[in-house]
Amino acid sequence: MIVHRARGSASLLVLCCALSAAPSSTSAQTALPPVTVDAPRAAATKPVARRPGVRSSARAARARPSVIIATPAVPPAARTTPGEARANLYQAPNGQTETTIDRSQFDNRPSFSVGDVLRDSPGISVKQGNGPRDFGISIRGSNARNGFGIRNLVIFDDGFPVTQPDGLSRSDLIDPRAYAAIDVIRGPSSALYGNYATGGALNFRTRPGGTIDGVEYGVDGGSFGYLNNYLAAGKKVGKFEGSLFASDARGDGYIQNSWFNTQTVNFLGTLQATPDDRFTVKFINNELSTRLPIRLSLNQYYQNPFQAGCEAAGVAGCGSVPLFNNGFNGPRSSVTAVQAGLGRNDRRTIVGGRWEHDFDNTTTWRNQFVFDDRNINQPTGSTSSIGDFPSYNYTSDITKRGEILGMDSTTFFGGFYNTLVASSDTRNVMPGGNARLGLLQSNTFSDTTNYGVRAREELKLTPQLMAIAGIGWETTHLRGINTAYNYGTSMFPAPTISPTTADRQFQNTAPEFALLYKLNSEWLFRGRVATGYGTPQVGNLFVVSTGQNGNNTQLKTQRNLGYDLGFDWTPNNALKFSATGFYEFFRDELVTQATSTTAAGVAPPNASYTFNAPRSEHRGVELAADWKFHPGWRFTAAYTYLDEIYTEYTENIISGANTFGFNRVGNKIPGISPNELTARLGYDEMSGRLAGLGAFVEVQWKDSFYMDNANLLKAPGYELVNLNVHYKTDLASEYFKALSLYLEVRNVFDRTYVASANNIGNTVAAAGVQNPASVLANTTGSIYAGSPRAFVAGMKVAFR
Repeated sequence: MIVHRARGSASLLVLCCALSAAPSSTSAQTALPPVTVDAPRAAATKPVARRPGVRSSARAARARPSVIIATPAVPPAARTTPGEARANLYQAPNGQTETTIDRSQFDNRPSFSVGDVLRDSPGISVKQGNGPRDFGISIRGSNARNGFGIRNLVIFDDGFPVTQPDGLSRSDLIDPRAYAAIDVIRGPSSALYGNYATGGALNFRTRPGGTIDGVEYGVDGGSFGYLNNYLAAGKKVGKFEGSLFASDARGDGYIQNSWFNTQTVNFLGTLQATPDDRFTVKFINNELSTRLPIRLSLNQYYQNPFQAGCEAAGVAGCGSVPLFNNGFNGPRSSVTAVQAGLGRNDRRTIVGGRWEHDFDNTTTWRNQFVFDDRNINQPTGSTSSIGDFPSYNYTSDITKRGEILGMDSTTFFGGFYNTLVASSDTRNVMPGGNARLGLLQSNTFSDTTNYGVRAREELKLTPQLMAIAGIGWETTHLRGINTAYNYGTSMFPAPTISPTTADRQFQNTAPEFALLYKLNSEWLFRGRVATGYGTPQVGNLFVVSTGQNGNNTQLKTQRNLGYDLGFDWTPNNALKFSATGFYEFFRDELVTQATSTTAAGVAPPNASYTFNAPRSEHRGVELAADWKFHPGWRFTAAYTYLDEIYTEYTENIISGANTFGFNRVGNKIPGISPNELTARLGYDEMSGRLAGLGAFVEVQWKDSFYMDNANLLKAPGYELVNLNVHYKTDLASEYFKALSLYLEVRNVFDRTYVASANNIGNTVAAAGVQNPASVLANTTGSIYAGSPRAFVAGMKVAFR
């Protein structure tokens, strides 16, 4: 479904109604109001607008509809409420390159993870992380170099932030079954979203209770022991609307030592307490227990991609980790993931509240508070990370609709404060199985605080032309102390304690400016220049290039300046095509790459480290198409081209007592696939005895990409084909509303492919010559294989 948006003239509202049937899975931001039925605005419960200063009853407001409809020059505030305008900043900010993935794109398939859904948007790339639903999500290559989790973009759930103050997000708590739509906002966005929004933002919108209007139960099951039971319940009763989603998913995994068990709860409730006050409550909880395999070298991947037979070390193609036999020093034993019991046992709990108050029908004040607690126990290698990371996030802002010199205006201004204080331990893992823990390897105390203000103005210069300007200012304070424990060669644990402290403060400002020009009913043109910034994480300051604990506190804020130019073409209700070209200039880009075992087979205590690349450039093209070329038939496609290079960077590599420098100017930034495409052709029978029966074929293509800064070693690309058959019918029953059935074959041709490849570091021989690709191909800690052919079937029943 195409999501059209506009601001301003009444004529455009008429145009919106004429285009409301236009289809699309993705669309760039336009200037027409939303027509999405299954994904209404967060402020859809806003009461009928009143004149400033006049408190009208709902009955009086209902008595005047004919006056509003008959008057051509309706005031802007009567057309779009300030609350709705504020919600747009999370869903489809004017001037931003944006895609909305509607539920119709994933409702009739077994969507296990966010990776199954986000591929429908251009500019998005996903890679497997450390867990069944832990996916690295990259917008325009922004997070492709990160080893785990999500960085360089900000994530919201119904407008509530699920990115913590240190910039880390994880997709474990995201079950696609809970959502009505996903908004993908691409490009530098720190003026709107602050720290870490160098790549953009994602907003996941749960299904409103009134849309569910009852109870739905579903179950998916298939290959590799996969089983997901889920429940959705929702209702709108009087002034309250609420929805609850819960799921229980488990499976054996397709790689040895990758079984999982995870439960998710997601609740959203909104109360229209008075005509002027709305209260919204958000609750998310995710429990995860999973085993983890070891990331392989490229050669190991070719030998044994699914790590079969790796119950014991020494089998070809099996990864291993060296563990201290006594848990703190001395001899080590190399063991497999199965022998060590590697995995994760995590909990994530988010509780949020929002109060919106209308001073009149032009001005809304919003206050929002979120408590977010991430509790981890992660024996993922030779060490285990253990800690609790509670955070607090408060925002307050004003939205005002009105006129400036006779031009429609929307003004936003607000402030924010968020903080995270935590103490986390890194413990040695020792032989014995079940992630048996040895002595303390290090402790990190961290304190991350962000605070600042944001302002934004949207001005309708003419009925066809809108200008948007915004700016954000933010202070980030990072404080921490890392205490490393070295037990030497003594048989008695009397460690040498080595503390490293950090106290860094960063000041950042991010302006943006955009223009939207609606030429006619078919063409919308958009241009944008904007900035983004992202500070280091406290943990980055304490890991050096060898993977050892040390002083890396010189890290700087990464900044990018981006230019977007694009258009949307909608010649009729059946076709939507959008194209965007972008060029972004980075300074001090934060790049993360994996550390590896030493020549003596000793694993470093940290799996990755982060450095600044002084200058780099990211440029590319994003294309999206949605074409209903014949009744029942639909073709959708999302294509991304990326060309990202270093323009100033000399990499220093240590070999023994010597340090060698290598100029990387002109080299491709590793981890970036230059071409990615998702295309789908489907048919659904619209009438007759077979009404509700449909099928589609989907192709996913990911090009090969470099794994190292010297551009010597490439991870192979792949093409996957998925097939889906589905059926949905309404039920004429007192208790049942609808039944949905589907069967999907994923990776039809059983292609072996790389689902994730972390960047690896280059090495040098004694003479200072870089080791060739044949040597780098033995560097471990990088690759997870993707799933072989899998069959998944599911059903869903909706109750009245």
